[in-house]
Amino acid sequence: MRHSESLGETLKDWQSVARLIDHTLLKPDATRDHIVQICHEAAHYRFATVCVQPTWIEVAVLALKRTDVKAGTVIGFPHGATFPAVKKLEAEQALRKGARELDVVINVGALKSGDRKLVRDDLQAVVEIAHAEGALVKAILETSLLTTDEKIAACQLGLAAGADFVKTATGFSGGGATIQDVMLLRATVGSSAGVKASGGIRTAADLRNMVLAGANRIGTSAGVHILREFGAPASAAAPSPAAC
Repeated sequence: MRHSESLGETLKDWQSVARLIDHTLLKPDATRDHIVQICHEAAHYRFATVCVQPTWIEVAVLALKRTDVKAGTVIGFPHGATFPAVKKLEAEQALRKGARELDVVINVGALKSGDRKLVRDDLQAVVEIAHAEGALVKAILETSLLTTDEKIAACQLGLAAGADFVKTATGFSGGGATIQDVMLLRATVGSSAGVKASGGIRTAADLRNMVLAGANRIGTSAGVHILREFGAPASAAAPSPAAC
């Protein structure tokens, strides 16, 4: 199947688009009510996941009970510079609370220092315990801080560690997803891993461009707005978007 045909199938209607989206709220001032609200939105529109800070994962799991939307969280967020043992413990706690997807920030400083073994081992420890529980892992590369060679190396280390996805950015370090970076990540990992575009994706055009570039998962706090642009009805059954 040609990519243009595959893209057309992926974006054929708002329901298909919804299954690409991790409905995300990671701001430090998010409240319990905000978390419950985005979970209600996710259940209504049937997003792929809800992605929240670790402290809220149990709330999200409960709110998404009896839906097919997964609860996910972030590990080592947002800088990735915590001790490997701390990332592993954080992942274990999140999985115990019901997280089914973990977005792990790689050790960016170690990568830029040339310590590729630390980057790989740090991520692999989380991957191993997540996979043992049937959960997916996305390696957040923080592409805005990396050179082209470092982005390629980060993708290769993600694959070596067994990550299911490589992901562009946290959105908290001054840069987000770009078309060029998504294309580079996809070219590097090929079909061996997914590519998640995250950071600054706020419109239907943004999402379409990222999917065309090779992303098969989108992280955004503007999921409801994007679906409305793709034709989703403004139903009274869907809560208003949370402030995020």
